[in-house]
Amino acid sequence: MRRAVLSLFTIVAIAEAFSWTGLLIGMFFKYVVVGNEIGVKIFGPIHGALFTAYVVLTLAVAVRNRWHWTTALVGLICSIPPLATLVFERWARRRGLLRERGVAETPEGLPLPSETGGSATHESA
Repeated sequence: MRRAVLSLFTIVAIAEAFSWTGLLIGMFFKYVVVGNEIGVKIFGPIHGALFTAYVVLTLAVAVRNRWHWTTALVGLICSIPPLATLVFERWARRRGLLRERGVAETPEGLPLPSETGGSATHESA
């Protein structure tokens, strides 16, 4: 369950950034190019839903992973500027804030093989 929440946080952080981009492009076309609202009508509700999901997931991950309150606050603030959720997600991942507590991971975020359960192979040179 915890792994699913962490994965969902990453997916929503990326999707929220793309929806922000779509909304900004829609606003550009609405107010600058053609005066057509279709981009805003499409991306507005999508971005609103993803923004809300990002805020809820940020709070859920912060509580589950016992983030310091300032880290959680920065994560929430990053929901406001365009594309900042991408920056925060990458920063949090590099600092180990998006890994399951008590599970060792490789730099790519994959679980390390069990040291006790696997068979060790040694190659001769």
